[in-house]
Amino acid sequence: MINRILLGLFFCGCGLTASAENGSNLWLRQEPSCQATVVCDITSPVIDVARKELASLWKGGEVILRISADREHYGLGDEGYTIRSAGNDIILESSAEKGLLYAAYHLLRLQAEGNDCKNLNISESPLYEYRILNHWDNIDGTVERGYAGKSLWKWEELPSVISPAYEKYARANASIGINGTVLNNVNASIEILSDKYLDKVKALSDIFRPYGIKVYLSVNFASPMKLGGLDTADPMDEKVAEWWKRKVHEIYSLIPDFGGFLVKANSEGQPGPCDYGRTHAQGANMLASALKPYGGIVMWRAFVYSPTDDDRAKQAYLEFKPLDGKFLDNVIVQVKNGPIDFQPREPYSPLFGSMPHTPLMVEFQITQEYLGHSNHLAYLAPMWKEFYEYVSPYSIKAVAGVANIGDDVNWCGHDFAQSNWYAFGRLAWNPELSSSQIAREWLMQTFTDESEFLNPVEEMMLESREAVVDYMMPLGLHHIFAWNHHYGPEPWCEIPGARADWLPSYYHCADREGIGFDRTTTGSDAVSQYPDSLAAVFNSLSSCPEEFLLWFHHVSWDHKLKSGNTLWDELCYKYQTGVEKAQEFCEVWNQMSDYVDSERYQAIANRLKIQADDAVWWKDACLEYFRTFSRMKYPSGVDKPVFRLKELKKVKLPISNYECPSEDILPRK
Repeated sequence: MINRILLGLFFCGCGLTASAENGSNLWLRQEPSCQATVVCDITSPVIDVARKELASLWKGGEVILRISADREHYGLGDEGYTIRSAGNDIILESSAEKGLLYAAYHLLRLQAEGNDCKNLNISESPLYEYRILNHWDNIDGTVERGYAGKSLWKWEELPSVISPAYEKYARANASIGINGTVLNNVNASIEILSDKYLDKVKALSDIFRPYGIKVYLSVNFASPMKLGGLDTADPMDEKVAEWWKRKVHEIYSLIPDFGGFLVKANSEGQPGPCDYGRTHAQGANMLASALKPYGGIVMWRAFVYSPTDDDRAKQAYLEFKPLDGKFLDNVIVQVKNGPIDFQPREPYSPLFGSMPHTPLMVEFQITQEYLGHSNHLAYLAPMWKEFYEYVSPYSIKAVAGVANIGDDVNWCGHDFAQSNWYAFGRLAWNPELSSSQIAREWLMQTFTDESEFLNPVEEMMLESREAVVDYMMPLGLHHIFAWNHHYGPEPWCEIPGARADWLPSYYHCADREGIGFDRTTTGSDAVSQYPDSLAAVFNSLSSCPEEFLLWFHHVSWDHKLKSGNTLWDELCYKYQTGVEKAQEFCEVWNQMSDYVDSERYQAIANRLKIQADDAVWWKDACLEYFRTFSRMKYPSGVDKPVFRLKELKKVKLPISNYECPSEDILPRK
């Protein structure tokens, strides 16, 4: 085992130099042909973008852009479109300009994938009206849970200096159908609503508008006090409501198509309406009333939890379900896909399906806070598709994704992390697309269409998320990461004075008898927040899906699973499988050097090696620690640990995104 098991932690400032193949072009890598004729009888900033893209990149016959006389255009709405072949020509038609923009990118995607474009008859429209990236970027240039450098937004330079990256960002989003961006962290700075920063926001909005992208802002609920000088932020106070109305008017005077606000309130110390004895609905409705005359929305996050509740997984349901039907119609309650916090695997949040009279939007995390940051390959489309197996995509109104984008030359730190940005956009447009289809689309546009490359690398992508679950937290284990930065294992973590629900032992509950959090009817009763039929499945030790077993049950070490193995043996085999898969990814990639430029090939190989070493670290740390409770031997076929538990407990990683640990941070056994 190589000692550099953690080399590259927190992106490590790999220092890729600019070149034609440094990942900066994302999936938009077609060479300009400048041979197409594009016909359109109208002009506008949006149409001009569509025309420019087609004129530069399309290699076929004439392309005709047409606004349909039927304003609904076959019921496809303003963003829907048709693409039809007409002899050697192609006709793109929509009821609105944005639809033509999306049609242009669709046509170019077909070309990039090598499809036959001579007999096209396509009709498409997005399922969701709101398809939004959430940037957790701070105005000082840092990015909370960001692993790809500093913020893309250079606030200190705006509005006078406009980075070329802003338009490239907008182009990438438009190409996959993303139509909104929240520029700043949900832990919002008061300053974002100041005149100084609103001028900067306007500059970004002007760049994004021709690409069909609206700008939204995260706001601090206490802004009327800290920015407006009021002595309260009580949403029922007329002076507070009036302050927000004036601020909203100011914003729309600068940005007529401003999208609205994202709000994190009464969560993790953020101010909110509950500080004044008011409800989340009263707080959201006050803001929604100010936005409604302009067509703006409020996205009110349901990520709340109390230090006194017996089970953190229950809190959002307990606070929000009683408010069903009490929100104004331009409020959307934004709910994380799972009830805890973006774990490698969670059951879906029970709020979905329990608030039939309230528009809900799902919040996915694209950035890999709990999935190896930008060091580990974890293609997330299968995770999001798993959510849709339980929650009908037609039952929710919108979708948000916490962005993984920074100012690194390849945008996302890991070249394969770009696939999650791409997959989010494609699934936000059409959640019925398969993980395989999206992976293949991305690979063909980003690397090559050679089947000798596509087939093994697509399989590697599709297996990657499950491999991460296996070597981190199999069988429903969750939240056993290292303190604060969430990189690496620390199931033994104890921090004096820390809240219990911030510590791993709260979740794994390991003891001499067994392991797992009892959420059955005889435990915390979190199962009862799910529909009766599903609650019965989760509640039973025999019928609970084994991928959620330790999420819902405290299980004895010698309990027999469906495989015939004891829980302890199965846990060991899962960790071993994860390690072997991570090592296999390295072997697969080693065969791909003929198909990938040397710069990206080596950068990816380096990260896959880090991932394989980290998998061993996770396996040894978790199994050696849990064995102090089970007191059971490792079954045959499981590698002996490389590292001693007492040495692993001494590891304290740097928490700066720009530092690397030393080569000898983990001693060999």
